[in-house]
Amino acid sequence: MHIAEGYLPPLHAAAWTLAAAPFVVHGARCVVREVRERPESRLLLGAAGAFTFVLSAIKLPSVTGSSSHPTGTGLGAVLFRPPVMAMLGTIVLLFQALLLAHGGLTTLGANAFSMAIVGPWVGYGAYRACSAVGLSFWVGVFAALSLSDLATYVVTSVQLGLAHPDPTGGVLGSIGEFLGIFALTQIPLAVAEGLLGVLVFRILARIAPEELRSLGLRKALDENDENTVTATAQERD
Repeated sequence: MHIAEGYLPPLHAAAWTLAAAPFVVHGARCVVREVRERPESRLLLGAAGAFTFVLSAIKLPSVTGSSSHPTGTGLGAVLFRPPVMAMLGTIVLLFQALLLAHGGLTTLGANAFSMAIVGPWVGYGAYRACSAVGLSFWVGVFAALSLSDLATYVVTSVQLGLAHPDPTGGVLGSIGEFLGIFALTQIPLAVAEGLLGVLVFRILARIAPEELRSLGLRKALDENDENTVTATAQERD
């Protein structure tokens, strides 16, 4: 997903930066408000950022000018909602560009728009949709992480297709080519990321129940407790 330095034309890079900027500024305000209102959530904020940094640093070659990897933004979107991840995700992308040569500074706006903005919003929307129709919290978490991952790559394909139209198929043909190539690696990665997200939330439900409760994720605790009671009863039987 991380579009490499210089791979986008200057006008495209500037346009995506302008599109991402309002979300990042709003996200910064949300982070400040979150820390002010719930200081106990600072550790979870750091954990969400670290989770995104580690997962999105797993770089697998995909196509010229880009790479394939998990994104990790769905976790923070469920915990703190998408605006917070706009800021955290952009910080992650900036550090990766500077320290790991993963992505670039001129393409930071484009990468932030796909991974830190669209991805979290799609993931959070999937999570809320699952909750609205009465599905398990864990199904919602799986959907949030896997779909935020896939949405990121759909947007990246659009960005690359707009910047590099196919000589015969044009922009749409180029987008289709990028989507087809990304799908080979990204669909299994998205499934794996969704399963990992469920595991991480189960761990958080055990080690940070008060923090989750303060964030309004009581359902995670209740379902985790039900599963623990059921497993214990089965062991006794």
